Order: sequence, then structure tokens, then C-alpha cells
Amino acid sequence: MTPPAPHRPAARRAVPGGADVAYATIAAALAAAEPGDTVLVTPGVHRERLRLDRDVTLRAAGGPQDPAGPVDSADSADSADSADSVDSVDSVDPDGAAPGVVLAAPGAGPGPDAEPDAPVLEVSPGVRADLAGITVRGSVGDRAAVVLSGGSCTWTGGGVTDGRLDVLGDAAATLRGLTLRGAHLAGMLLRTTGTVRLDGCLLAGITGTGLVAGGDTALEVTGSTVRAVTGSALRIRERARLTLSGSLVEAPGRSGLLVEDSAAVDAVDSRLRDCGAEAVRVLGSSPLSVDEAQGRESDPDGDPYGQAHPGRDGGVRLSGCELTGAGADALSVTGTGQTELRDCALRDCGGSGAAVGGSALLRLAAVRIVRTGGTALAVRDTAELVAADTDVRDAGANGVLATDDAAVRLTGCSVTGTRYSAVHVGDGATAVVDGLRVARSPEHGVHAVASASLELTDTRITGCGMSGLDLAGDVRARVTGLEVAHCHQGVTVSGPRGEAELTDCRVSDVERATVALGPGEVRLEGARLLRAGTAALVVGEDARPVVADVEIRDAAGSGIVVAAGSRPRLRDVRVTAAGKNGLVVEPGGGGTFEDVDIVAPGYPAVYVGAGAAPELRRVRVRDAEEDLNADPEAAPVTEDCVSLRVANAVWPRPGGVPARRGAAGTEGTEGIAAADANRGAGHDGKADGTGEDEAESLESLLAELDRLIGLEGVKHDVASLVKLMRMVQRREAAGLAAPPLSRHLVFAGNPGTGKTTVARLYGRILTAVGLLERGHLVEADRSALVGEYVGHTGPKTQRVFQEAMGGVLFIDEAYSLAPAGGGGGNDFAQEAIATLVKLMEDHRDAVVVIVAGYPNEMEHFIDSNPGLASRFNRTLLFEDYSTPELVRIVEQHASTHQYHLTDNARGMLHAYFGHMPRDGRFGNGRSARQVFQAMTERQAYRVAEIELPTEDDLVTLCALDVPEPDVPAALPAAGSTAR
Repeated sequence: MTPPAPHRPAARRAVPGGADVAYATIAAALAAAEPGDTVLVTPGVHRERLRLDRDVTLRAAGGPQDPAGPVDSADSADSADSADSVDSVDSVDPDGAAPGVVLAAPGAGPGPDAEPDAPVLEVSPGVRADLAGITVRGSVGDRAAVVLSGGSCTWTGGGVTDGRLDVLGDAAATLRGLTLRGAHLAGMLLRTTGTVRLDGCLLAGITGTGLVAGGDTALEVTGSTVRAVTGSALRIRERARLTLSGSLVEAPGRSGLLVEDSAAVDAVDSRLRDCGAEAVRVLGSSPLSVDEAQGRESDPDGDPYGQAHPGRDGGVRLSGCELTGAGADALSVTGTGQTELRDCALRDCGGSGAAVGGSALLRLAAVRIVRTGGTALAVRDTAELVAADTDVRDAGANGVLATDDAAVRLTGCSVTGTRYSAVHVGDGATAVVDGLRVARSPEHGVHAVASASLELTDTRITGCGMSGLDLAGDVRARVTGLEVAHCHQGVTVSGPRGEAELTDCRVSDVERATVALGPGEVRLEGARLLRAGTAALVVGEDARPVVADVEIRDAAGSGIVVAAGSRPRLRDVRVTAAGKNGLVVEPGGGGTFEDVDIVAPGYPAVYVGAGAAPELRRVRVRDAEEDLNADPEAAPVTEDCVSLRVANAVWPRPGGVPARRGAAGTEGTEGIAAADANRGAGHDGKADGTGEDEAESLESLLAELDRLIGLEGVKHDVASLVKLMRMVQRREAAGLAAPPLSRHLVFAGNPGTGKTTVARLYGRILTAVGLLERGHLVEADRSALVGEYVGHTGPKTQRVFQEAMGGVLFIDEAYSLAPAGGGGGNDFAQEAIATLVKLMEDHRDAVVVIVAGYPNEMEHFIDSNPGLASRFNRTLLFEDYSTPELVRIVEQHASTHQYHLTDNARGMLHAYFGHMPRDGRFGNGRSARQVFQAMTERQAYRVAEIELPTEDDLVTLCALDVPEPDVPAALPAAGSTAR
């Protein structure tokens, strides 16, 4: 008996009814197919539900792989399905899929096809299916249109519309060139132990999440696009793993990539742009690999993160990716997420560039973060950030912000163009920073506060509006190799319980002090302080720093200033070419100064104030007018101090040669009290050695105030305040209790009544009295204090207040911070008031605040906050100028600009101002200035008509030059010859 020949795969064709078709339905062709057969489907819309339960190829007919030879129709009679289950071969898919094959859910009717929730196409477990050119259209958008229950499926061309594609069980799938659109809740649901590959696919127009992968799914996405989904584009959860390469995620309603639980992601050369929320959001993940977690020590080639192992490494890893245009953070990592970015760009996001919280870990290498709406790198809770060679530019808040108990490590990073401090470390956070470059910050370069810990190495900071490095509170800091240049201040250290060690630092070309040291355990060693705008090294009150091996050059003010109560220990310090004193020990100061060289100071090399008792050992002075100048009540101790080329020397020359005594004479180095402490001392009473002009006398300032036109009540009030302040000072000097004294004022009056002018004078007067350090005026209004979003107002108010330190903060139209009727209650103005009240309390002796505005509105403003009422208990009323006073103001402007008024002109001005409406448009002094400007313009036109004007014509303002009033009035007649 001859054995049967082995089965050869045959082509089965499913075509709409007709004599020449093999099968009337696809289902019939599949039922007749043997494992390994190919079923060719005629293009059109086929309304069937199919279940593939054997290995089969299902492909649109007419493709290049159609088998040759005749169609086998031997089994055509086995098909019992009617031809009306298939649309005409000319049918066109309304979604635009034709020409091609569309499998659509059948309409309502009896039998299994009446199940609206059943999938249109299902691949059974264990089946190997090959699909080509097939599009499946579901009937219910939030249900599965295609279910791959197991086995293996390769699907090329076509896609799924109006329903979901599910891959479940142990199914594996390779999808090439598919389009998935129109689903609800999710476009794809993957929960399998197999591998799912998407190559060149498109997911678009999905109401919900584009793709959800869970379970143990291994998902590989290459050259694909997810666009315009309302939820997140890709959601990877549980133990799923995503490998994403060369793909695009565009304009999802929420996150571009959402990672949860213990999932893992490896994304390469992909773009996530214009996401409604975060571009990448990691709520949890598997851990990064052991090599990555160990860091640089694990890699002999110096890679700070070790080598990646695709398919084996955990965590979320992005390489060569772009995250742009996110509505929230470009990257958010929280929970237990562990994430690494290499050579990526994060740009133009609405929130932070990268925000890390919980116990998450974020590692960055060669990452660029540009134009963020908030902080570029924000780390909170117990999270950890490790960044190498990362570049931050144009951050909308801080460049790097570490709070709570977070940990930050930065290596070779740069931060440029932030809105707030470039690096801020607060609370109990820890930061280890090496090779940082900071430029263009309106606040601090590096700012560490509270109980933070900071290790700063080989860092360069330039162009900061406040301090290059500021250490405050209980900070523990170790700084080595720091360079600060072109900042407002160089390095500032404050905080009674802080610890700071600064070694090998260079600070140059700052507007104020290069280094200011406060209380706490502070050590400064091996520093170069060059070209300070004021004093170079300032030791604040009650400070005990240790300073060694420091070079100070070309300070505009004094080289070293030691405040009252301070006891520094200085040795091996050289001060060259200080604009003022080389060393100033203010009244009540002290300390030990050993091996100090002072060369070519502008004032006496050493000045010692009353009650100060410094120990001066081996101080060497050269090329100075005077070596030591001390107050009669000072008690310095000197030992082995010498002077060379000093005109008025107290100390001997090197080698013990007696000093040439000055005119005042001394009785040796211990008889300093006999010297005239004011003779050429150059110490101007300013603790910071600002180098400003000699202090103005109180008498000249009061005379300047008295010369102001009008304001008699204001003048009287200011004079009374001055007397009160001086009495308080005398009582304090006598050891008596001083009455409470508030220097803050309310200026109530209409516009143009001289409020700003008096505020500026008031600051200068307080400086003359000794109650303010500088007395400068900083003007502000609502826009300068109130921010535009949450977290903006407090720092904005603090920045303005900081500018006014040592002077007067003048807030015009202050009532706009608390408008009558409760308007603006949601616009952060109350936060500005609360911040202002706290700052006034914290710096009660350093800043005077003056609030100004209309009388009634200012009364409401003060009553709006108990803190304001307690701090502003004195109001100065600026009354409107009378008509004679307005005329005098015009005369004053005329005299300043070399004009003179005729008597008739004065009479016309009296009539003009007498008829001027005193309504909301009336500007007082501003109106007088405007009238003067109008008169000069009219005079210019008038004189232009004179062929040969005389000098008298050029400088005279007559009645013809007075503008006409806005209201009819019987003004004095003015002839053409009126002078």
C-alpha cells in the first residue's frame, strides 16, 4: 500500500459569493485550512468574527506573496455561510483603510455574531498566526477588537480601529506598520509573559491611554509614533519592560511615558514632545543595575554609571532622547523609581526640568536642561540626584533645589541664567558638588540654609545679584577651590550654629565684600580676595572665625573689618592697596592678628575703635601714612609690630630702629591712647568700609529738608523723630532703658506732594544719626513684590527687601496689596504682606520701610493686617500744596534751569493754580512741573518769532507763557509788553 503523500500547504481564498470563489466567508476558509496554510482575503469590508485556532497565514489578496497556481475549490461546498455576511469587494472602509481588507464586527442579530463585546479577531493559545494587510474594526471603543490569547502572531500592515488590541497570557506578537486609532480607555493592553514588538506603528486619536503594558510583558517599540491621545501615551506597570527606540510621542493629554510598580524602561533616540503633563513620569520602577548603583568605582574606564546591559538592566533609562514642551515637569520621578538619563535634552517645559521625590533615585549624564518654567532640578523628601556633565540654562526658578532630606551629587555641571539662586540646598539636604560652573543668577550662586550639608569643590561662580556663595542657618559646609567673580557679594557665612571650612578660594571683582563671616565655627584658609567693592574681609558681630594664609588686594574699602563682639584669629594675612584701612577693629571688637602684612593702605593701616582690645602680633606695615590709629578708649595689645616707610609711625622699623614720631606724638607702642584717634584715621564709622563719601552732617540734612517748599507738618514730625532717636541713643549709652522706637513710617498724601523726596532724605538723616548703614532708597510697588504663580511672591519680596538692606524700602501705592472690598484676595498679595512683616521683624535694625499712598486707602491697608498695625504706628500727612506754594515750585524749577519770571507771570500763575480743579487729575508738585515745562515750550515758540532776540528774551518767562486754564476764568489782562 502506497503511503499518503505529505500535506502541502494550500492557498485558501475567501471572496464574496460567486461561482469562482473558494469560500464565501473567511471563517469557512479558516475552518477548511490545514496548519501552515495561507488564506488570502479579497479586499473589502468583511463582517465576521474570526478565531484562529491553528497555525495559519491570513493575508490580503493581491500582495506580492500570493501563491502561484490555481485556486483549490474542492472544499467550497463545505461552506454554509451566506454571501451576505461579506460586503461587496468594492466596499470602501469609511476610516480610509481600503483598498485592503477590513474585518468589521457583524451587525445585531441572533447567534454568536450578536455579541457586541466579543472580539472581532482572536488568536488562540499555542497558535502561530501571520497576518498581512488586515485591518480590524471593532464596534465598542472601550472593548477589545483583537485578542491575542497566546501563541505567536506576526502582523504586517493594516491595524485596529474603534477598539482595543489585547495581548494576553503567554502570547508573543510582532506588529509592523500597524495603525491603531479610535479606541477608548486604551489603544493596546499588553499583559503577557511573551515579547511584543511594534515596528513603524502609529497609535493616534485614542480617548484614554495609548498603550498599557503590565504583567511580565517585554515590549519593544521601534520607529513608532503615539500621537494625540487624551491620556498618557505609554503606561508601563507591574513587572513589564519597555525598550523604546527611534520613536515619537507627541501631544498626549497627560504623560508621554508613565512608569509604575517594578517596571523597567530602556528608551533610546526617541522624542517626547508637547505632553499635557509630564513628558516622563516615574512613580516606581525596578532598581537600576548593580553596576549603575555602584557608580564610578565599578567602571575601570571612569564611566560614572557603569555599563548598560539591554534586556537585563532595571530602572528607567533614557539615552539620546528629547523631552520638549511638557505642560508640567519634563521628568518626574517619585516613590521608589530609579531613573537614568544619558545625553538627553529637556526643554521648554511648564514645570521643573526634573523633579525627584519620595525615595527615588535619578542619575543624569551629559543632559541639557533648557528653559524650564520652574526649577530645573528639584529634589525633595529622601530622594537622590546624581548628575554629571549636565548643563542647566534659563531656569524659571532655581537651577538645582534640594530640600527635606534629599541627597544631591553634581560633577562637572553648569547652571546659567536662573531666576532664583542657581543652587539652593535647604532643610536637612546634603549636596556634594564638584566642578560646578554658575553664571547669571539674580540671587545667590550657591545658597545653603537651615541644617543642610554642603561639600563644594573646584567651583566657579560669576554674575550673581547677591552672594556667590551664601551659607546661613546651621549649615555644615566644606568648600575647596571655589572661585567667585563679578557678583554683588563674594562669600557670606552666617548662622550661630553653622560649621564652614573654606580652603583655596579666590574671590574677585565683587560690588561689596569679598568674604563676610558670621558666628559659628568658620575656618578660611588659603584665599585670595581681589578688588572688593567695599571691604574685602568682614567679620560680623560675635563671630569667632579662624583665618589663615589669605591675600587681600585692591579693596575699595578697608581690607579687614572686625565688628563689635567679634574675636577672630587671623594669621599669615597680607593686605595690599586697600582703599581705606588695612585692618579695622570696630568698637567692642577684638581677636588675635598674627603675621599680618599691610602694604600701601589709603588710610591708617590699623584702626582700633573705642573699647576694642585686639592682640596684634608681628603686624608689618609698609608704605603708609600711618601705621596705627586707635581711639583713646581702645586697648590694643601689640607685640613685635614694625613699620617701614610710614610717615607717622608708632611701631619701630624692622631691626628695632625707633619709629619717627608723628606730630601728635606717642609714648611707645603701649601708649596708643595718647594718639588722636580722629587724626587722618580714614575710618568713617562704616563697618563694611564702603568707600562712600564722608558722612553728611545731620544739620545740613535738616537744613535741606527745611528748604523744601511747604510740608510744614512733615518737617516738624521728622525733626521730632530725630530728637527722639538721639535721646534714645543717649539713654542707651548711659545704660538706661530706652523707650520703644519704630522707625517705619506711613506717608499719607495725594500724588506729587513730595513723599519720595522726603523718604530719600529720611534715609540719609537716619544714616547721619547712626541708625542706618547706607541710607539709600529702594523704590517698589505691587508689581515688584507680588509674584505671578505659587511660590513666586516670597522670594520676589525677599529680593527687593535684600536690595534695601542698610537703607530705606519705599513702597508706593502700598494699599494695592490689600485693596478695599477684598479684591485681589487670590493673587498672592497677602503672601507679600506676610513676608514683608516677617522680614521687618528679622531685620528690624537694618531696614526702614516706608509705605505711601492716598490717606483713606492707607488707613485701610494698615488695618488689614495686625502685623502692619504694630509696625507702622506713625503716619506723616503730606497735605496738598497751596497756590502760593505751587507758584514757588514753578519759580524753583525756573531758577534751576536759568529762567526768571516776571511779576505778571507770577500773577497769572496764581490765577492759573487758583482755578485748577483739585480732582483726581491734580498732581501737586507734578502739576507745577508740567506747567513749567509748558511755559518753556510756549516761550520757545514766542521767542522764535523775534528776529534778533536778546539774552533777556531767552531767559524771561512772562504772562504770555502761562498756559490757559481748563476752566473759564477772569484772568488779569496781559499786554504784549508785560514783563
